[in-house]
Amino acid sequence: MGALKIVLTVIFILVCIALTVLVLMQEGKSAGLGAISGMAETYWGKNKGRSMEGLLVKLTRILAVSFIVLAAILNLNVF
Repeated sequence: MGALKIVLTVIFILVCIALTVLVLMQEGKSAGLGAISGMAETYWGKNKGRSMEGLLVKLTRILAVSFIVLAAILNLNVF
């Protein structure tokens, strides 16, 4: 069981690093003064799910869930 804990810990560290990098790569959610006049609703704003930022958001959600699951598994003290 010791080898399994080491493997899970290494995966946990890699997930932590990847999650940090993905969060730092994302743009801020504040629209600034453009939101008042309606300038924030552009083509890229409507199709954000298909853009690179949409992909970053999806990957961030997946890594956040895996972070929580791995943290809970490693905290069980079963190993």
